[in-house]
Amino acid sequence: QVQLVESGGGLVQAGGSLKLSCAASGRAFSSYAMGWFRQAPGKEREFVAAINWSSGNTYYADSVKGRFTISSDNAKNTVYLQMNSLKPEDTAVYYCASGTWVSRSPETYDYWGQGTQVTVSS
Repeated sequence: QVQLVESGGGLVQAGGSLKLSCAASGRAFSSYAMGWFRQAPGKEREFVAAINWSSGNTYYADSVKGRFTISSDNAKNTVYLQMNSLKPEDTAVYYCASGTWVSRSPETYDYWGQGTQVTVSS
């Protein structure tokens, strides 16, 4: 059974940093893509970043490019999201997801974690 478990969320002041982790188990993740999405209250889930686990190619939403970095540790089956220069508008529940290919659309990912709250105070 595929399981994705996020951790690392919390409360941080604007301009601060957080590093999210997503520990994965239950499938050969080196053959898949991993994505980070976020959802703020009253808003739709939006794409943040994704990584092709085998090639290492990364993709970012324009709103986080240059501030966030997605990376993976294949030995630990873990994907990370380093978030720097955080802004209040980054406040949301952050989810990691596993899918067959890299996509900005949440519908293409078939497994999801439970989410971790990130709150950025002004």
